[in-house]
Amino acid sequence: MFSNILLAVTITFMYAAPLILTALGGVVCERSGVVNIGLEGMMVIGAFAGACVGYYSANPWAGFLAAGLAGGTLAVLHAVASVTFKANQTVSGVALNFIGPGLSLFLCRMFFDGATMSKPVPRQMPKLALGGVFSIDVTFIIAILFTALTWFILYKTKWGLRLRAVGEHPAAADTLGVNVYAVRYAAIILSGMLAGFGGASQSLAVVSLFTPTVISGQGFIAMAAVIFGKWTPHGAFLACIIFAFAQAMVVMLGGGASSISPQLLSMLPYLLTILVLVLFVGKAVAPKANGVPYEKGAR
Repeated sequence: MFSNILLAVTITFMYAAPLILTALGGVVCERSGVVNIGLEGMMVIGAFAGACVGYYSANPWAGFLAAGLAGGTLAVLHAVASVTFKANQTVSGVALNFIGPGLSLFLCRMFFDGATMSKPVPRQMPKLALGGVFSIDVTFIIAILFTALTWFILYKTKWGLRLRAVGEHPAAADTLGVNVYAVRYAAIILSGMLAGFGGASQSLAVVSLFTPTVISGQGFIAMAAVIFGKWTPHGAFLACIIFAFAQAMVVMLGGGASSISPQLLSMLPYLLTILVLVLFVGKAVAPKANGVPYEKGAR
């Protein structure tokens, strides 16, 4: 019984890391007043970059860093569209959710002889073993550190104050000398990098390769965690733990271990996501300027 509990905790932490890193990206971006529905696409391109660079370099850390750069690069498109050209942020994010998987599949065929999946990464991200059954993926440790760092930056630094001000009242921040466009650009690119790290956590620590379905909706679950966590780093962290626990239950109860249909079990994380949104979306208050393009001098 005790070993089963430890195994469930281990699996929960493993699945939580990609969600936490991506959700932190969503928190940073939306705190600046920009909706980022493109987290899914950024995760996918990060997952591919991590697996590809990790395979060819035989170094998972190189793959992890490459994933952040790939996610940040894709985020630049969202920044240009939503900040510079003041396009609809939701439409821009949806476009990224098509571009990310499409570009990843194209590059995968190019680098892996026409295959739709990468070759297995020779070395996984390391794990910290704490006994025979219990172990912690280093990606989860990274996720904890990034959560603490994000909280500190948002609430204890001048830049974090400016970012929150831009998300609440960009015109007032502008009159105080804050460059709204620069802050939003930085927040969007940072969110893409964090989502890329989240994708790499999946392809380097969980499955050790890239496939077109390696992410399969986790970016949207991370978005739900942002709402459930009320746009705070610590709230998003706890929400991701809950969603990851649901995924751990799917693993624990699957494979014939229970009489419940595997198809029904696989729906559990997504059903929980919908339930959370239904119950909490009306109670959570987003930043006031979230989703509203800012035009300097406009009233």
